[in-house]
Amino acid sequence: MADVGPALLKKRNIPCLDVDRGKVVKGVNFKGLRQVGDPVDMAKAYEEQGADELVFLDISASKEGRKALLPVITATAEQLFIPLTVGGGVSTAADVDALLRAGADKVGINTGAVKDPRVLGYAAREFGAQCVVLALDAKREEERWAVYTHGGSQRTELEAVAWARKAAALGAGEILLTSMDRDGTKDGYDLPLTRAVTKAVKVPVIASGGAGNAQHMAEVLKEGADAALAASIFHFGELTVRQVKRKLRKAKVEVRL
Repeated sequence: MADVGPALLKKRNIPCLDVDRGKVVKGVNFKGLRQVGDPVDMAKAYEEQGADELVFLDISASKEGRKALLPVITATAEQLFIPLTVGGGVSTAADVDALLRAGADKVGINTGAVKDPRVLGYAAREFGAQCVVLALDAKREEERWAVYTHGGSQRTELEAVAWARKAAALGAGEILLTSMDRDGTKDGYDLPLTRAVTKAVKVPVIASGGAGNAQHMAEVLKEGADAALAASIFHFGELTVRQVKRKLRKAKVEVRL
């Protein structure tokens, strides 16, 4: 058996595929979406570049009141040997089961968990906490961050740090933390938000929203995030995953090459 202990301590680099109607899209602050490619082709390319994992989010599923597109997920998963997290329209343990059967290794839950937090515990007991990911979309409001659902279109009364803490206690084994204020801006991650959440929970945190270069990733990883997620800089060919990893190594961030 391979020695995987040290590798588990290394920081992860994760491209994100936001999928709308079967195509990868990207916008700014969750708005102005434009198509950038096919999820199957892009997933394969990112694995070849050295991505540690991939995140696939069917961003319109909850907003449209439907489940994630299983055929597209299956086709994407069939191309991969790295872990795949899938989210979109998940509200029950049965939905988690369907996505795992479609090829996901982990399942992200946002709107469904806010509506009924018990789904996190149900899924963790049934499938293991390691495959239950709380997808948390947060927007700053003075000295706090509000939680949003339905693809960032609906504000809730939940406060992001408190919600992350509760979700981890209920059974979420990982948190995908997205700053709506920084999404697509390429101005850098929301470091105060990342710092607050990573200090509040003991589970791994994936920082998302704002990556514009490798230095931004180094900053958020040094801030406490276990993984840095990015989309725009990869989708539009500004940097490859392998180039980012080399730059992270130079910045004294331990990553897999």
